[in-house]
Amino acid sequence: MLTDDALDDATRERIVARGAAQLAARRAPEGRQATPDAVRAVAFEEFALLLDGDTARAALCV
Repeated sequence: MLTDDALDDATRERIVARGAAQLAARRAPEGRQATPDAVRAVAFEEFALLLDGDTARAALCV
């Protein structure tokens, strides 16, 4: 999907951000929600992607 030439960079970034949000949510301690900072950390550590806070917050809302 990410290699699809029809996708622009912003769309690819949103897809990876959603994946990072899902990972951050799974890794959050029980009973706690993932934070935008956790999403940003996962995106950087796992995908070498720097996300801004707005993108990280939006990914958590999906």
